Amino acid sequence: MRLHICAIGRIRKGPERALIDDYITRFDRTGRALSLGPCLEHEIDDRKAVTSADEARLLDRALPTGSTVIALDERGEMLDSRSFAQLLAGQRDGGTSDLAFVIGGADGLDPSIRDRAHKLVSFGRMVWPHMLARVMLCEQIYRASTILAGGPYHRD
Repeated sequence: MRLHICAIGRIRKGPERALIDDYITRFDRTGRALSLGPCLEHEIDDRKAVTSADEARLLDRALPTGSTVIALDERGEMLDSRSFAQLLAGQRDGGTSDLAFVIGGADGLDPSIRDRAHKLVSFGRMVWPHMLARVMLCEQIYRASTILAGGPYHRD
């Protein structure tokens, strides 16, 4: 199952980019044996969107056809890492070929994207900058693969 991160904003060289690249590389290695991956990023240039509706149209174009969509949104369900891993495994085992995670810009996601999503997931009640949300998502994707593989990275 291919994973896609469709996000508003481009992350340039720096600590966030280094972390994202590292976690995606780790996931791609670990996930391969689990029929997970690769994980692909689709960055949307936020300068091309004035409103959240503009962002929604651009995100919609970035989503792979027929993909299952999980939107990161403060209104979503808060999952622990094991539950997140089971979410990925359930999608894979259910025949999902493309699982797309959507991260909005500074003003969050347009209601049209939230309504289209198959699931809303939250990283807690705090609001996170979209760059950090992307880092946290990549880390949790990697962590999920290590949980599913029975590796030592995740400790209860």
